[in-house]
Amino acid sequence: MSLQVLSTVSNSSLLQPGFSLLNFDGHVFFFGQKGWPKRSCPTGVFLLDIKQNELKLKPAFFSKDSCYLPPLRYPALCTLRGNAESDEYQYIIHGGKTPNNDLSDKIYVMSLLSKSSKKATFQCIEKDLGGDVPEARYGHTMNVVHSRGKSMSVIFGGRSYTPLAQRTTEKWNSVVDCLPSVYLVDLEFGCCTSYVLPELQDGLAFHVSVARNDTIYILGGHSLQNNTRSPSLYRLKIDLPLGSPSVTCTVLPGGISVSSAIVTKTGDSEFVLVGGYQSDNHKRLVCNTIVLEDSEIKISERESPDWTPDIKHCRIWFGCDMGKGSVLLGIPGANKQLISDANYFYVLKCKGEDEGKEEEVAGQNCSQTSTEDPGDSTPLEDSEEFCFSAEASSFDLDDADTYNEDDEEDESETGYWITCSASCTVDMNTWVPFYSTELNKPAMILCSGGSGHWVHAQCMDLSESMLLYLSEANIKYFCNEHPDLTKGLQTPTKVKQLKKQPMKPLRKKTSRKLTTPVKKSFLRRLFE
Repeated sequence: MSLQVLSTVSNSSLLQPGFSLLNFDGHVFFFGQKGWPKRSCPTGVFLLDIKQNELKLKPAFFSKDSCYLPPLRYPALCTLRGNAESDEYQYIIHGGKTPNNDLSDKIYVMSLLSKSSKKATFQCIEKDLGGDVPEARYGHTMNVVHSRGKSMSVIFGGRSYTPLAQRTTEKWNSVVDCLPSVYLVDLEFGCCTSYVLPELQDGLAFHVSVARNDTIYILGGHSLQNNTRSPSLYRLKIDLPLGSPSVTCTVLPGGISVSSAIVTKTGDSEFVLVGGYQSDNHKRLVCNTIVLEDSEIKISERESPDWTPDIKHCRIWFGCDMGKGSVLLGIPGANKQLISDANYFYVLKCKGEDEGKEEEVAGQNCSQTSTEDPGDSTPLEDSEEFCFSAEASSFDLDDADTYNEDDEEDESETGYWITCSASCTVDMNTWVPFYSTELNKPAMILCSGGSGHWVHAQCMDLSESMLLYLSEANIKYFCNEHPDLTKGLQTPTKVKQLKKQPMKPLRKKTSRKLTTPVKKSFLRRLFE
């Protein structure tokens, strides 16, 4: 095993924990960027170009008949082939988080329509589901099994937000483990069926799953309910007869207590397990070999690479399977005392160069390589990352097509978690709903002052009735920092109440008698 440093990474701030890689015909594409897509690449999908220790991102495109695909982070992905002998395949994407921290329950199918030296075009289709549809989640796994000439997608594990009826003000945005149900999804007809197995008692997230034919092995994972990393090893066997499918589960010995691990395929039935965490405060620097043989699995320890001091001492790490036994590993830039947004990446090769020949995908691997965002769980569990089969390569594309983030406007100025004003108190980590219409993000209103900008309704001291009125009425609004009463409506400024002076008691009125000279002169003028 060898470790190679990528000396230059363009726009490394986009590659944050939670991204995914898609491998089409030996070309690797990056998906799940940090923040919403920008004008230079509205699809949010990039070609990953690695050449001479340099990594560059180049925009990819969608066909006109494609649906909208948000930049989902921590989704479940797997490949789907038309048949076992087919070289063409698609990627299935389920679940994940949007930049607004909303969870997705949709399934997308992505296909590569065309690829040239200048342009890569994808088709993305959203599948309609019915039956026992899996709830919105992230940190789960998905595999495709084959039995009796049929194929079926299998979804297991993950995390979701606390059900609405169980939420409290203090823990409104908290997450919980999904129920340990196994979901079979027929993508041809859109039918979903859930199975409750007695062997699966606790929910798991950020585990590893590898599949071969009609069998799936589930290894490791983290449970929020017990705050444990179970050493259990589960074997799911799916039988697809003409009637109803059959799902059985067997608990096997020899598991590994690990979460957030990465698995990469190194042979026809061989995989390598890399990275992850063995406890809340310790990374797992040991590597293992996983071999699948018929209905058996063998796990053994193997030689680990010579980890650099930066990797050994960093608090978190994340990465993705790049195919051909290679793994892309990343560590935060803060470990090198630079800006925290800049990550540093390494390529870990688990196979020798003479073993790096192209091979058919006879098995599948799916892993979730971290656990929670900061504040959602243990300190080391904020390195959420999904890893799956992909392949690193070099591409002969012009540098003129390279994505340049400097051409875009700063994304920190947009979104729900901005600092809207000098008196803004909205913090993503401590925010709780204030209005009855809010769920998992604060209510905002557009200020027409200057070039226009968004502000939080709560920071402007707007009542709920006034907020509803402004959302329905066709009227311009001006925030507290842009007063303009002649143009529209403005939040009334708070005026300190003046202290009222006590009233003096009334005195009795006394009549004043006019002097005789004045009275006579007055009467004379009045009657003349």
